[in-house]
Amino acid sequence: MASKVIDRCNEHIVPIIENLGYDVLEVEYAKKVDGMNLTFYIDKTDGITIDDCEKVNNAITDILDEINVSDDAPYILNVSSAGLDRPIKNHKDFIRNKNKQVEIKLYVPENKQKVFVGALVGFDENGYTIKTATGDELTFSKTQVAICSPVIEF
Repeated sequence: MASKVIDRCNEHIVPIIENLGYDVLEVEYAKKVDGMNLTFYIDKTDGITIDDCEKVNNAITDILDEINVSDDAPYILNVSSAGLDRPIKNHKDFIRNKNKQVEIKLYVPENKQKVFVGALVGFDENGYTIKTATGDELTFSKTQVAICSPVIEF
């Protein structure tokens, strides 16, 4: 059911959001504490404000009801910023973070090390490649990586 809802949203709703000038980084339909949640993670060059989330929510609410993406199953609609520390999961996340510092945490240590930091220089369906401060390029398969997230510097 979840993939059906996401497919319908990708077909009908994502183009509407993109026409408003936003990137849709992910559509998520998942069970949370308060029931099923349909969440659109959006981004734009100069960041997302609460007004942006409200604008997108208002633009899609009636259309979601009209096309009945969940086949009458109740859900909570969320429109959210991707967040500064959003894990890098897909190609759009990679584009946002290309050549920026990321932290990769592994499930199992490699050479007695579980955390690696470097500039994200490569990403595909198989894994991540970073360039460390010493200039070494390290590649990790997605099956090795617990999480890959941006390094936030203040």
